[in-house]
Amino acid sequence: MVKTFFHRDINKKREDFLSWTEYFMATAFLAAKRSKDPCSQVGACIVNEDKKIVGVGYNGMPTGCSDDQFPWSKTAESELDTKYFYVCHAEMNAIVNRNSADVKNCTIYVALFPCNECAKIIIQSGIREVVYMSDKHAEKAATEAAKRMFDAAGIKYWQYIPQNSKIVIDFTEINWSKQPTDVHLHENIIKEMENL
Repeated sequence: MVKTFFHRDINKKREDFLSWTEYFMATAFLAAKRSKDPCSQVGACIVNEDKKIVGVGYNGMPTGCSDDQFPWSKTAESELDTKYFYVCHAEMNAIVNRNSADVKNCTIYVALFPCNECAKIIIQSGIREVVYMSDKHAEKAATEAAKRMFDAAGIKYWQYIPQNSKIVIDFTEINWSKQPTDVHLHENIIKEMENL
């Protein structure tokens, strides 16, 4: 049996904490885990000038429209049977679900570069900066239109390149002090060797 042992120097500041950008982008990615979309799970996090989160959203069906009754398909015989007429994008949900009077001069962190429809909402809401992770639809007209509108409206946008490909959330880590320390590990090894 392998045990994980935690050792921390509790007398000095941690060095492995998240940067603000990592924190806000990770919040967007965590929100995306709520999406039921089988193809793309996208999250968005809106942050004000004081580095306070004022809105979070993910792509999903509108309130009152059951995600068990509305389609999630990308293709179907009828356009009415695809998700495209129904799904609210993460950016829209983050803006309309905000917990502040407005999002003027805020920054939005989003997993995927916004489409043209979300770009309109972002511009109209007063958001001044877009930080995105992926631009996988860069060649699509909707993305090109979004960039054209952002440029015209003076919205700054830039791609976040993470220093780490993963951030792990370990729910057991909160109890790290209950885990054996290196001193206990050393004592246990000695006792086990004595019993041989």
